[in-house]
Formats: sequence, structure tokens, C-alpha cells
Amino acid sequence: MSSLQNFKYSWQLTAVILILVAFISIVHIFFVPLIPASLDFTGSRQTESWANASSSIKNVSSIDDKNIEQDQYPQSSDGAILYRDAPWKTDIGKWLSSCHDIAAPVYINETISGKNCKDGCSGHGICNSELGECRCFHGYAGEGCSERLNLECNAPALPMAPFGYWMVSICSAYCDTTRALCFCGEGSKYPDRPVAESCGFQVNGQVVNWSIADSEMIYTNDISKPGWCNVNPQEVKEGKALYKHECECKYDCQGGQFCEIPTECSCINQCSGNGCCHGGFCQCKDGWYGVDCSIPSISSPLKEWPPWLRSATVHVPDGRFGDDYHSIRAAVKKKRPLIYIYDLPPEFNIHLLEGRHFRFHCVNRLYDEENKTFWTNQLYGSQMALYESLLASPYRTLNGDEADYFYVPVLDACLIARADDAPHLSMRNHMGLRSYLTLDFYKKAYDHIMEHYTYWNRSSGRDHIWFFSWDEGACYAPKEIWNSMMLVHWGNTNSKHNHSTTAYWGDEWDTIPIERRGTHPCFDPEKDLVLPAWKSEDPYIVKQKFWARSRRERLTLFYFNGNLGAAFKDNRPEPNYSLGIRQKLAAEFASEPNKEGKFGRQSTKDVIVVSQRSPNYYFELGSSLFCGVFPGDGWSGRMEDSVLQGCIPVIIQAINEAELEFKLANVQKLRQRFIYQDSFMLEARRQNKSHGRIDDWALQYSFFTGDDVLSTFIQILHYKLHNDPWRSKLSVPKKEFGLPTLCQKNKNTGSSK
Repeated sequence: MSSLQNFKYSWQLTAVILILVAFISIVHIFFVPLIPASLDFTGSRQTESWANASSSIKNVSSIDDKNIEQDQYPQSSDGAILYRDAPWKTDIGKWLSSCHDIAAPVYINETISGKNCKDGCSGHGICNSELGECRCFHGYAGEGCSERLNLECNAPALPMAPFGYWMVSICSAYCDTTRALCFCGEGSKYPDRPVAESCGFQVNGQVVNWSIADSEMIYTNDISKPGWCNVNPQEVKEGKALYKHECECKYDCQGGQFCEIPTECSCINQCSGNGCCHGGFCQCKDGWYGVDCSIPSISSPLKEWPPWLRSATVHVPDGRFGDDYHSIRAAVKKKRPLIYIYDLPPEFNIHLLEGRHFRFHCVNRLYDEENKTFWTNQLYGSQMALYESLLASPYRTLNGDEADYFYVPVLDACLIARADDAPHLSMRNHMGLRSYLTLDFYKKAYDHIMEHYTYWNRSSGRDHIWFFSWDEGACYAPKEIWNSMMLVHWGNTNSKHNHSTTAYWGDEWDTIPIERRGTHPCFDPEKDLVLPAWKSEDPYIVKQKFWARSRRERLTLFYFNGNLGAAFKDNRPEPNYSLGIRQKLAAEFASEPNKEGKFGRQSTKDVIVVSQRSPNYYFELGSSLFCGVFPGDGWSGRMEDSVLQGCIPVIIQAINEAELEFKLANVQKLRQRFIYQDSFMLEARRQNKSHGRIDDWALQYSFFTGDDVLSTFIQILHYKLHNDPWRSKLSVPKKEFGLPTLCQKNKNTGSSK
């Protein structure tokens, strides 16, 4: 096999590309729980085995510190510590090898609340029984959700634009002003059929006249004219009626060509079986609350409590419930680290889901006409996957005083995708920038936490976790929260990343006022973590096991398939797209002709660089030794593509032949840590419980063993809990950690006053 060392590429090109060398040393990154070797739909969920852990707190003291001191640790050839068959940085690998698996569960007092809300939220919201505050449905507000909002579909009218300037929610029919969604409305045969975007306006060829409604056509009863709101699907099927082709079934909860089939809506954890999903918002049964109806109040039956609150010993004052009784205490065994998840007002998460205009936005799964799970390829679906897994995790706690970390669930990817799609999400007060609008949402979430909770000030927010899943990471974080841990997909530590690198103007952040953003970088490796983007593999691809192919089976030396810039047809025109890197690579190695009919200057058959997506993309990745990972408008999902197919993610660099087998083996070991397997298995159990269904994807993912994204994330949090220097300076009440003294390097994490 030839080597890239034999290619005569320019050193200028090398210098540009070397900054993105992408063979990642894993520990800088992420992730999560141990997945069952079999598809256990009936057993209780565990993210890590407790087989080696003590069954009681008392047994922890019997573990002599000398027993965990080791002179020898399993190491890879480059000196990394091997823990659970993956290479880690030395300090992290040693601590995890010595301490993580021996951690014992400790008793945590969980508070089950029962505060009432004003007027029972008037039937338009869910009562947060911890705070005694309503979480109102979309379009309602006020202390008791009694105020009905008027969320218009159309921007203010203008002389030349009677429906206002164009936006996604534009409506010439009936506007549901609780969500700014457009429907056929009363008086039509199908009042709940969406009239989305160009459907309701006159169309001439491919040109839509947004100033003229098409009411005569979409409401016609004449089957010889292309209508919509009164069109019978069966008559279209039989060829008796015409319909307007610009009309589509874009909203969630509906299937079929004419939205005639009700389907299951997409909600967080599908309301945990304790509520009904209404377009993204969970309407919880009595006795339950939270974004996914997973938190029991004092009125919920103990036997129905979620697994992460079992098996609890409940303490009731005076042995009974009183009229002014607001909480009970439940002692539950848990392993640290413990994570408290804020139940934020719905504007930060579930309202964004409930009001979305395209069902594919914001979520990592949908449901088809048979209510089978359909996994999306939204790269930003990782935000939903992690959120759902944490909500159902045994590491979750309701006791903020016992929590080691605090997760703040702002769905920034959904907000960015929906920015300016309706008047109430307008960017006009944010300089037309999605980044600035999102910064404002994060700041409002911070203000809410400061007003309603006391946990931030104990560490100045250092124990809080925020997810910034968009392209460049946490660049647009408000300055007030920068002390916290940021979860991102692009851990760019380039010292020159002090200005926006995106080619999309709406996401640039250079012009955000400094008094709002501050001067922080986009990523700080001392405190922030990089998580993989969401990827859902086709079961057929999983069965092929391309990732397990040996070096001899990988006949392509280098592979990149993606947008190559303006020189190629239908590619991105901006010169600053990908920092110009993809363009320079194409100039040297392009395997297809550009607009001028030219190939790359050094094109060769075992180096494939193409812009048009191949139908055999995953096969070609699995047939390659090295795969290019380049930025686009920020991070690239090709890192995940490469690792999942066992291809070494790397940019052009000199190759040490002796390291090839080692690097290939490392990539294969890391594969599962790039998969949100816990998210897949949560849905698999829901589908089996609700419909008795085990789909092929569920079966394939159940075969994987080892640590996934969530497990790795928990491992890193556990390490940081006892090794981050700032924790040693805290003054906090004494806590039990289920670890020997030698593992508790930060004595003030709670082991002493």
C-alpha cells in the first residue's frame, strides 16, 4: 500500500491542514452507561454494574487504601492507560482504574414534593410540585396559566406585504394563536389539516407570491381544481380529485399524504408513561410533573415511582399526610456522581418542541403511520439524547444539596433551528443573529436559576453544566455562565479561534456586544467537554460491521466526501467556508472534476476526495484507512462517521507505518463511546412495552456491549468530582462518596466541612 509520505503536496497545504489533525485522544472527550448484552426489556435499567461495589456504606471503610494503590496499569503502546478497553490520559485512566468501579452506593435523602399551584394551573399547564409554580402550555401564561397569549402567525402588515414579511409561520388561513401554527380551520372538511408556508399562497411555477392568498383554490370543493382543505384522500387515490402539490404534511403528530392519519407525537421520554404527548409538551397525569412526567409528587403511588427512585425508604412526618404537608423524605441508595436537573420554564425547551413547524427539527426520533420509531439524522439530536438519558438515569437526584452537578436543559439547537420562524421568535431585537437570540435565552435561564434556586452561588456556577450543541460551540455563551462546564461538539483550542469562523452570517458572534458575551473563548479544555454528535445508523449498516474491518480490507488510503466549496457544482460559495481548508484539499486531491473540468493536481486512485454524496458512503468509509475530518461552519459530523465505520479520523499528515495497526485498533475500541446507545435502548423498551414491538434497530443496538456516550460522560464527571482543583476550595456540608480516602483527592467535595 502506498503512503501519503509519497505524495508531493505542498508544505503550505500541510501547514493549513495540520491544525485539524483529528486523531483524538479520547479522554479529552465525553460520555456514558453500560449497555446490556441482551435486549432486556423487562429488567430494571442500570448504567453500570454494581457487582464489584459494596452493598452498604459501611463496607467502604473496609477497602484499604493500599488495596487501590497500583504500580502497574494496563497501557497502550503510546503510554496511555487502558480502562475498559479504551485509552485514557494517564491521570484519568489511573483514577478510573483504581476508583470508579469500586464506588459503592450511598444513601441519599430524596425529597418528594407536594406543593400546590394556583388554580391547579387552570387546566392549561402542569404544576411543578417542588416550587409550587405552573409550567404553562404553549400560548398560556400567568401564575395560574389563566392568561391566553396571542401568538400571531404573521408579522405586522405592510402596504406591499399584507401578511407581513415572509417567515415560516406565514398564514393565509386559520392561525392557531397559541402556537403560531396554520391550519385549514373551521368550515373546511379537514379543519386540522396544516396550511404550511406556500400552501396558502398563489404559486406561479416555482415563484410564490406571498402577498396574495390562494383561498379560492385551497378551500375549493371542485375536484377538478387542485385544492387542499376539502380534498378527500381516497378521491385523490382513485384519480378523481386534484390537490395542490405545494401543500404538505409538515407538522408533528400527523401522517399520510393529507395528514389524515394521527400518529404518536415526539415528546421528551414520551412522557415516561405518566402522561400524554401533545406535539412536544407532556400533559402529565395527576401526581406527576416535569418535562417528561418523570417526577412523582406526594400523591403518586410509591410502586409507580421511576427506577431511579427505587427502592426507597419513605419517611412521613407523624406517619400521616396533613393538610399543610408539602413533602416527604425518601432514602434511596445511589452511586455518585449525582446530577440535579433543573425543571426550567417550558420556554427553554418543550415550548420549542411544541411549536415547531417542521417535525424533523429539534428531535432525534419521530413516529410513522404505524407508530414505529423513525430515527432522524439531526446531528444536534445529541442534545435530546443526553437530556432524556439523564432524566432517566440512576445518577439523577432531586436533592440539590446532595448533587455533585447541575444540568441546565436549554435546547439551543432547537431555538437556533427555529429562530425567526414566527413573530414571537423574531431576531429583530438581536441584530438578526441566531447566536445573539440564543445568548439571550441562556441569560434568561441563568436569571431564572438565580431567582428561584440557591445552588449557583455555592461554586459560582462551576458545578453547573450547559450544552451548546451548535456548530462552533459555546462561543455565544453569556459571560455570567462561563465559569460552568460547557458541553460542545467542537473542542477547538486553536488560539486564533477568538472570532467567528462560520460562513453563515446568522451564526456569527463577533458583533454581539461585549457587555453581553464578554471575551471568553469558545472552548476551555480545563473545564469543558466534547461530546459526539448524534448519529443513527441503519440496521443494515450495523450488521455489516464495517468498523471491524482489518487494515488489509481497507484499500483506500484516504477518503473525504463532502462540500468542497465554490469550485464545485452546487457546493457552498463562501470563500471562508471551512476556513478555506476543504477548498485547498480539493485543489490538490479532488477525485472528481470541478466546474472547469479539472481534477486535483495530485489526484490518485487510493485518495478519494469528492463533493457529491455517495450512495455507498458508509461502505466507502469502512473501506478506507484514513478519513478526512474538516470543519464546515464549525465542527464536522464526519468525526463520528469515521469512528463508527472504523476509519482513522485524520487529516493529511506524515505516517508512521508502525502505528497504523495500533491506531486502527484504537478507533475500533472507541466506536461504542460515540454511540448514544442508552437513548436507543430507552426507546426500545418504550416500544416493546407500548406495542409489543422489537424492531431491527433495537435488536442490533442491544448486541453492543461496553460503554457508550452516557457511560463515558458519567466516568469523566466522576473523575472531575474528585480531581478538579476548584472543588478543594469549597466549603460544603459533609457528604458520603462511597470511596476510600485515597480516591477523594478533593477533600472539600463534601468529605469535611
